[in-house]
Amino acid sequence: MHSRPVGAVTRGTTNANRLRRQDRWLAGPQAWRLRRSEGPPVVVDLGYGASPTTAVELHTRLRAARRDVRTVGIEIEPSRVEMGRRLLARTPLEGLSFARGGFEVPLPGGERPVIVRAANVLRQYDESGVADAWAHVLERLAPGGLLLDGTCDELGRRSTWVALEASGPVSLTLSYRLAGLADPADIAPRLVKALIHRNVPGERIHDYLAALSHHWTLSAPLAPHGARQRFIATARAMRASGWPLLDDVHRWRLGEITVAWAAVAPADDGARITRR
Repeated sequence: MHSRPVGAVTRGTTNANRLRRQDRWLAGPQAWRLRRSEGPPVVVDLGYGASPTTAVELHTRLRAARRDVRTVGIEIEPSRVEMGRRLLARTPLEGLSFARGGFEVPLPGGERPVIVRAANVLRQYDESGVADAWAHVLERLAPGGLLLDGTCDELGRRSTWVALEASGPVSLTLSYRLAGLADPADIAPRLVKALIHRNVPGERIHDYLAALSHHWTLSAPLAPHGARQRFIATARAMRASGWPLLDDVHRWRLGEITVAWAAVAPADDGARITRR
């Protein structure tokens, strides 16, 4: 057991509905993780920030997938935990609670979460700290559990996240508001910490974003039919050119595209999880 929370206090900036794209993915293609749990599944919103809003939103959206889900908002800063508890005192929400902690993910009775979502948390750390933070969380997951390490812009119109299982990173998802999208490579400033400094020639993520931009340009004749059709055509072209996409048109039409982690991982495996 850790005597003090593992990690550092983040800036805590947040906005209502900012993490809707991540919530939608967890409540959609990842909802099977909740449904297969024998008892009420536990989900953690780790480092939710200065307002408990995102924890409330995550809980509400996941309850549509499984009514008895329990969500715990975990923060290092005690005042943020207290704010969440005051909110529940005014407006009780069944299954939602708040606790103090960090990457050690403290839960009563040694419970293990099925899903841990850490949004805009590691973005504020050095890249060298990513692997250890991942390892801390992964060893706390329930069997078959998932860690989502994500980031997004202030309004949630562009979001990226890495999905990790016990074995390590599995996939990278890019999610866009398609209206007004000029170039999918413009998401680069919102890449997760493990990749944001790797968007340079010689790195796989650089090749991936360049390929997205290339096929988006080639799909320009579809622009009169709308950005959605153009994005779907771009994704199909990416798959046809050999990129190992893990989703299909049902997600692409939402402005979301997921690729196997191995295709975009740092060239030197700099974000490798080190077992402690």
